[in-house]
Amino acid sequence: MDLGLAGRACVVTGGSRGIGLETARQLIAEGANVLLVARHEDALRDAVAACASRDGEPAGRGAAAGRGEAAWLGLDITDPEAAERAAAECVARFGSFDVLVNNAGGSVSRSLPDLTDQDWRWDWEINVMAPMRLMRAAVPRMARRGWGRVVNVSSSSGKRPGQRNASYAVAKSAQLSLSRAYADFYARHGVLINAVTPGPVAGELWLEPGGLADQAARMRQTTREEVLRDMAAALPIGRLATPREIASVIVFLCSERASNVTGAAWSVDGGAVPVII
Repeated sequence: MDLGLAGRACVVTGGSRGIGLETARQLIAEGANVLLVARHEDALRDAVAACASRDGEPAGRGAAAGRGEAAWLGLDITDPEAAERAAAECVARFGSFDVLVNNAGGSVSRSLPDLTDQDWRWDWEINVMAPMRLMRAAVPRMARRGWGRVVNVSSSSGKRPGQRNASYAVAKSAQLSLSRAYADFYARHGVLINAVTPGPVAGELWLEPGGLADQAARMRQTTREEVLRDMAAALPIGRLATPREIASVIVFLCSERASNVTGAAWSVDGGAVPVII
């Protein structure tokens, strides 16, 4: 299936690992050019090298259009100047700015009484203010050209807040409202803005040493294996998602094939949130 992404200029934040890296790889395989944005330059260099590899790439993907290019930019996206820097770099390297994937983020396991003002501020900055600034920098450029796509990577916690980290859940709920507000305003200008809401993903955030699985195990005074087993058992699909599964939905929403989808918040959560909207 040709997704119509050949030659499109994309920015993917949080692009050095996990969902962001897999999204970049799939976009590049479809012929798009991608600027990967993250804080750590060494990780970004490794990510660009991974994007150049075809290892694990589905057969035939991007064959008609050829592969796109990858570049990187080291930025802390919570810096108020970061959005304009990323937009300017994308235009300078690739000649336009067509697709934005707001993926950067993170979370910790912390009970409600233990959350500090700093925790609340950090979640708000990275999940609401940074994506807002990036859309403010990108979307008017897209609107002037009459075409654009934005995908905001929220969370199932934004639809059904839990007790693992209330500040994260609240910020992700706000991100969904932010996404819808921009979608309604810019749809008539050819810019389609959507969100995805993943559930637990078998990537670095959960599985790396000291990650969410280990944090939850300490809170519950159990083992990480039991945490992961219980989490998978609670999902109708019976397992955690893979970064590739989430990225595949993101890339579709970036494509020409999603030409009648805007203002949506697509659940990609293995059935974690039991609602029909």
